[in-house]
Amino acid sequence: MAAIHITDIEAAINHWREKSPSPDGITLAPELRALAEVYALMVFHHEDEVDEVGFPAKAWAAWLDWYHSTPDTPCIAICSTSQGDDECKGCGRTFDEVQYWPAMTPVEKRVTWRRITMEDSAWRFNRYAERAREAEPSAAQPEFDPDDEKNWAP
Repeated sequence: MAAIHITDIEAAINHWREKSPSPDGITLAPELRALAEVYALMVFHHEDEVDEVGFPAKAWAAWLDWYHSTPDTPCIAICSTSQGDDECKGCGRTFDEVQYWPAMTPVEKRVTWRRITMEDSAWRFNRYAERAREAEPSAAQPEFDPDDEKNWAP
């Protein structure tokens, strides 16, 4: 059974702190409170992981909201498993993880993400890191118009 790591709970808490900041510095959004209760119990019991079975419904919904804000796949479009490697040099996933990725649960995917991040040996973390960068929100860029004089070279 897959388990949610405490670092994912922390990331989800930070996601909700940005999404629903406290209006008075004391009050927590319901999603944040639900995640904080799970986090507090994990810390109290010295646990690094919590089983997805039995995860409180409100905390699960809040965690899923954070999960859906993260990249779905570690793929950087350099797949060496298609060339016969047991582990992809590009993303670090095993052949089975690549093949079954669409059928994996969010928690199973996060377990894989955590493993490849901790190993830090895939090309997505070094020579092709620019491919793995998450797209940062930017102002909408106007479409290039070749007839506009300001686009002409000096």
